[in-house]
Amino acid sequence: MPEINLAQALNGALDAALDADERVVLLGEDIGRTGGVFRITDGLRERHGEQRVFDTPVAESGIVGAAFGMAVAGMRPVAELQFLGFSYPAYDQIINHVARIRNRTNHRFTAPMVIRVPYGGGIGAAEHHSESTEAIYAHIPGLKVVVPSTPHDARGLLLAAIEDPDPVLFLEPIRLYRAVKEDIPDIYYTVDIGPLRVERAGDDLTLISWGAMMKETRAAASVLENEDVSVEVLDLRTLAPMDRQGIVDSVNKTGRAVVVHEAPLTGGFGAEIAATIQAECLYSLNAPVERVTGWDTVFPLKRGERNYLPSVDRIVNAAHRTLED
Repeated sequence: MPEINLAQALNGALDAALDADERVVLLGEDIGRTGGVFRITDGLRERHGEQRVFDTPVAESGIVGAAFGMAVAGMRPVAELQFLGFSYPAYDQIINHVARIRNRTNHRFTAPMVIRVPYGGGIGAAEHHSESTEAIYAHIPGLKVVVPSTPHDARGLLLAAIEDPDPVLFLEPIRLYRAVKEDIPDIYYTVDIGPLRVERAGDDLTLISWGAMMKETRAAASVLENEDVSVEVLDLRTLAPMDRQGIVDSVNKTGRAVVVHEAPLTGGFGAEIAATIQAECLYSLNAPVERVTGWDTVFPLKRGERNYLPSVDRIVNAAHRTLED
C-alpha cells in the first residue's frame, strides 16, 4: 500500500471515479489546465480528456447551476469551488435548487452531485480564503456535509459522495492537504457517509472534532494521556447527517465532553453537538460540555492566525475544567 497525503488521496479518488463511471465529470475554475488551485485535479484532464475535466468561468453560481442541471439529467458532476468563502454567490443555487429538488419533485428527480470546497485557516490566506462556515450548510435539509481528516477517509468518503443519489458538500481541510500521510490501498473503496470514527478509545473524557482541527485534538489527547487521563477521540467526519448516537454512546460512557472547531463560537456546529449531549446524556454528565473554537470575529490576517485558531493548550485547559467537576 502506498503512503500518500490527503491531496493525493483525493486526486486518486477522482481518477478512480472517472475510470469507473462515464457519467462522472469534473468542472470548476482552473481545474483542467492547471489542476486546480491546490492541484487536486492535477493530471486528470490529460488522462480523461477535456470533455470530462474542464474549466469554467469565474462564476460560482454558474458552476453549481451547471452541475445541478447535469445531475438532474442523469450525470454525476463533481464541481470545485476554490474556497469556502467563495461559495456564497452559489448559496442561492445550493439551498433553493440543489438541496430541494428531491422534495420539490416528490422524488421524481434528484441531484447526485458533489461540490468540493477547500476550507479552513492556518495557511496565511486571510478572510474568504480561510473561513469555516460549515454550520451554514449543515443547517440545510437535503444537503449532506462531509469533512475528512485522513487520506484513507478522504478517498473513501469522496467516492461514496460521488455514488450518493443526493447532493454532497465535500469540505477539504486545506491545512491537511499535504500535512499528513497514510498507507491506503490503491483500490476502489468507499467509506460510509454518516458514521463517525472512534479514533482513540477512552473512559474519562470525550474529545470531538473534525477536519483540520483533528490535528490539535489528537495532540491534546496525547498530552492528557500523559497525565493519566483516559481520552476518547471522535472524528465526526460527517456533519449532516450527524452521528448523534455515536456521540451519545461515547459521552454516556465518559461523562465529559469537549468539542473543538475553528469556526466562530456563536452558532457554530459545536452548539448542535453540545445541545445533543445535554439532551441525551444529562444524567451521565459529570461536567458541562466545553467548546473550544475560533473567535466571533472575521478571520484575521496571517499574523493573527495563531491567536485565532484553537491551540493544543486551549483544548487541554478545557479538558481540565471538565475534570475538575
